[in-house]
Amino acid sequence: MPSPDASAPAYRASDGAAYDWFLGRWTQRLAEPFIDFADMPPDGPVLEVGCGTGSLAGRIANRMPQRLVVGADLSLPYLVQARRNAPHGAYAASDVRKLAFRDATFASALAQLVLNFVPEPAAAVAEMKRVTRPGGMVAASVWDFRGGLVYQRVFWDTASGIDPAAGAARDRLFATPLATAEGLTALLTKVGLDRVVIASLTIRMDYSSFDDYWQPLLGGQGPVVHPLWASAFRELMRSWKTSGRASADSGRSRARNDATTIIAVPSAPPKMPRRRCTCTR
Repeated sequence: MPSPDASAPAYRASDGAAYDWFLGRWTQRLAEPFIDFADMPPDGPVLEVGCGTGSLAGRIANRMPQRLVVGADLSLPYLVQARRNAPHGAYAASDVRKLAFRDATFASALAQLVLNFVPEPAAAVAEMKRVTRPGGMVAASVWDFRGGLVYQRVFWDTASGIDPAAGAARDRLFATPLATAEGLTALLTKVGLDRVVIASLTIRMDYSSFDDYWQPLLGGQGPVVHPLWASAFRELMRSWKTSGRASADSGRSRARNDATTIIAVPSAPPKMPRRRCTCTR
């Protein structure tokens, strides 16, 4: 993950195990349909930028053991966890905006749920294009912040009703240019990638209890949660459960949330023949 600044939502990436509890278990679930949709060339090395704890890189390495799979991330704690989670991949500490690889090194370059947290996403995508071979595949996924990210909207919308400062934080997170399919398409075409294909992939998040949903949000990873908002949200949920208006932990063993991912898959360079890409799911 990149170091946050004022131009991107704040993101903390300091504990790989905490990240896996917070989001890694869901990025593993997303990795499978993402790989299928990306429809990568059958041969050649693959790069995942902003690999986090190795969910996508590990899945690719397991499914395609004959290929070299490289994960790059700026967070050393996440890379340590990635090597534990997916030891068959190779991992390197590298800023996604200045990748430490030569031109045209990889057959494919993928980014899963990272571009909207990069201070200069256009620079990151340009680097993905640079290190991808002519005729290769560049693929990116971001959360559908406007309509599909239910598990985060529940918290941020509630916090915004409690504290105006939370509303400002929510707007920075949910109103970035990459919060829509159009924004992601514009980003990819801006750096010269053509024939962009968009699809929506949906995964289901299954929580065994309210605490299974809530406690990972307090683990200090990802978008920063202010203690005041966390405390107020927790008290609000407790009052809802007491009044019988909440089902988690009160008669139902599972609370479920859907998360939708917008995916764009271009081929590079523009003059190369387009490979078939299955984009419905």
